Amino acid sequence: MDDINRRELRTRARAWPSALARALARAGVRPNQVSVASVFFAILAAYAFHESGRPGRNAPLLLVLAAAGIQLRLLCNMLDGLLAVEGGLKSRNGELFNEIPDRIADVLILLDAGVAVSHIRLGLTLGWTSALLAVLTAYVRLLGGSLGQKQDFGGPMAKQHRMFLLTLGALVAAVESSLRGTTWSLYGALVMIVLGSLVTLVLRTRRIARRLETS
Repeated sequence: MDDINRRELRTRARAWPSALARALARAGVRPNQVSVASVFFAILAAYAFHESGRPGRNAPLLLVLAAAGIQLRLLCNMLDGLLAVEGGLKSRNGELFNEIPDRIADVLILLDAGVAVSHIRLGLTLGWTSALLAVLTAYVRLLGGSLGQKQDFGGPMAKQHRMFLLTLGALVAAVESSLRGTTWSLYGALVMIVLGSLVTLVLRTRRIARRLETS
């Protein structure tokens, strides 16, 4: 993965991610394996969201589990890049493993977050809309790269932003569910993700268009 086409993460500069990546490299773990592992954590989060919306389930516990699955997915997303670039383990098909699992994870997590609030009006619609917009924002970023531009990872609702917001929404909803039996916090997080993703889609497209016009 080229540095110009790499998402900037402040967490990556800390000592513990590099130490963990080195430990994984010594254990023989490869970047593509970590990328695939991110999908399994996404499935965990999606399953927890899905089950939390069913009557008689322990919704608070499942929402916390969903939040943990999201964060473990993001950890994998960071570690595969560290292994590939800093660890010198980049492979020729690494870009495929970097992008395809991410799109699968986004769709699974966001769609099932919608299932978790499907008992609220338009809850499921928010889920599939946020999933669609997540794929579209990634598409525009990659389209810019294919047109010779630096890939635009800008927000306000890039992957790390929407996953942070969804994690926060799930954790607050876990408390809300235990106290009041409702999950409006998660619903609100999905509304913000949809609106922010629309803005992100427009801004990325405009920035790419301007660069093309001035190049």
